[in-house]
Amino acid sequence: MNHPIKTIAGAVAVAAAVLTSMLAGAHGNVVPQGVDTKGLPVLGDKWRDQNPYSDNKLALKIGTSAYNQNCARCHGIEAISGGIAPDLRQLDRDCTGLKVAAKKAACFKEMDGYYLTTVRSGKVRNGAVYMPPFEGVFNQEAMWAIKTYLETRREN
Repeated sequence: MNHPIKTIAGAVAVAAAVLTSMLAGAHGNVVPQGVDTKGLPVLGDKWRDQNPYSDNKLALKIGTSAYNQNCARCHGIEAISGGIAPDLRQLDRDCTGLKVAAKKAACFKEMDGYYLTTVRSGKVRNGAVYMPPFEGVFNQEAMWAIKTYLETRREN
């Protein structure tokens, strides 16, 4: 006869395994979705070190859609992280409070470089992929359009 505590523990273990497998598949298809950047100024082969689309309304529209299709599953809807990946509203947090305009601009430029490097190369630690590289998947215009969207989500 099974001991009740062992039966309950077994049921809890099974429930935990089922829940874990459901959560692992909850993100659905993780194949990147294409980003149509038609209408944006073409940036060419030389990678920019600063977002050229910061005030571009079309880039914002494209970036919002691209973020929702490709980034939200890990970084959260409207860039509000659910804990899986960094909260991208805070990407530029070190810059927003700076009072000297030149320092603030330099800080945003540095963060643009960090963002672009991360998106292009991804993040790998100890052999584990925390974020896949998107170079060759997204063009430069798509990456900067997504950054344009993220700039509208900044926490000030």
